[in-house]
Parts: sequence; structure tokens; C-alpha cells
Amino acid sequence: MVTSGGLRRAVQLLAGLVLYAASIAMLVHASLGNMPWDVLSQGLGRRLGWSLGTATIVVSVAVLACWIPLRQRPGVGTVANVLVIGLLVDPFLRLLGLLPELGLVARVALTAGGVLLNAVATACYIGTRLGPGPRDGLMTGLVARTGWSVRTVRTSIEVLVVLVGWVLGGTVGLGTLAYALAIGPLVHVLLPRFTVPSGARLAPTRAPREGVADDDGADRTQDQVADDAVVQGRPRR
Repeated sequence: MVTSGGLRRAVQLLAGLVLYAASIAMLVHASLGNMPWDVLSQGLGRRLGWSLGTATIVVSVAVLACWIPLRQRPGVGTVANVLVIGLLVDPFLRLLGLLPELGLVARVALTAGGVLLNAVATACYIGTRLGPGPRDGLMTGLVARTGWSVRTVRTSIEVLVVLVGWVLGGTVGLGTLAYALAIGPLVHVLLPRFTVPSGARLAPTRAPREGVADDDGADRTQDQVADDAVVQGRPRR
């Protein structure tokens, strides 16, 4: 029997992933700069003749393979993340392709809307606590294994994938920068509103080092959002 809480989680997870795919398509169609991992997927797709959706699925599966040595365990949300987003990106791109040619102002508006929609989508799927996306799991696994800060690991990964994606032909621009600066604060504000209440208290998987304050004190930005993903989304080992 499906409980009301379980139904809410399933509906919210699906809605979040659908919106996430739509937000990717919005930034790609605006052509002002993709999200970091989409720079890589787009570049790979252009080199190999794949659609963005196909490249997204392949990259996601490759990232999941990296979970094995990190001893990460995927959840229902992790698998759904790979399939739903990868399968829906191309249809959303085709829909946006039906629009008349956009001017600069419209492209800027589409980019801003895509970043905001992505923040809502991220808060939705993380808030279900059904497992992180492949990329978040890679980041949190590396944090757990290396002891490095979330900020260091996340920044290093995203700089690397942007550089590789750019070399392969992915689109980097102001949209990429806007996403990097805005997504953390936006998700931080939205996440509490979308987090599904749980009867059990979830403890952080990464304890602060003795005698050392939290990496960024009270200034919670993108790396603290990633910490929330560890606490609220990642299956326990």
C-alpha cells in the first residue's frame, strides 16, 4: 500500500526531474552558456554525433561507474535521474525549436528562467530524500574519501568538466557563469520548502573536523547545498 508520504515523494521526484530536463533545454536553446555538466554532454554529443539526451545518459552512466570504487549506493532517485532527464531533454529541445528565432533579450530571459527552474527542480528531487543524482553522488563520495571540502571537490570537478566540454565543442558563456553563481543560493532558499518531512532524524555523513568550524561559517552557498544533498538525499552506506 502506498502511503500519502510515499506518493508525494514519487510525484515530487518525477516533477523535479521533468523540470530539470526542461531547464537544461532552456539554457541549451538560449545558447548563452550551458550548465557545467551539460557543456561536457553537448561537446561529447557534437563530437560523436549523438543527441544531447543520449550524451547525457552516457555521461551519467559513466559517472555512476565511478561510484563503485567510492562505495556509493544509488537510490531510486539516482536511477530515475539518469533515465527521466536523459530521455526528456531531446523532446524539450524539439519543442523549443518550434519557437521563432529569439533575440538577445529573449535569450537572456530564457537563460534566467532556466537557472531559476533548475533551482526549483533541484530542490524538488533532493527534497524527496530518495537518492542524489549521479554527479552529486560522485562529489559527496570524493569528499568522504579525500577529506577535502565540498567547495574544493565540487569546484574542481565542474572546472574540469567545463574545460573538457569546451574543448569538445560545448557552449560556455555568461549562462554558465550565472548558473554557477546563482544555483547555490537559490537552492538553499528553496530546499526547505520542498523537503519531505521524515520521521527519523538524518545525521550528516561528514562530521566537522575537531576544532575546525564549518568551511564557510554562516555563508551557505553552493557547497552547503551539496552538504544538504548528502544529509537528505544520499542512501546510507
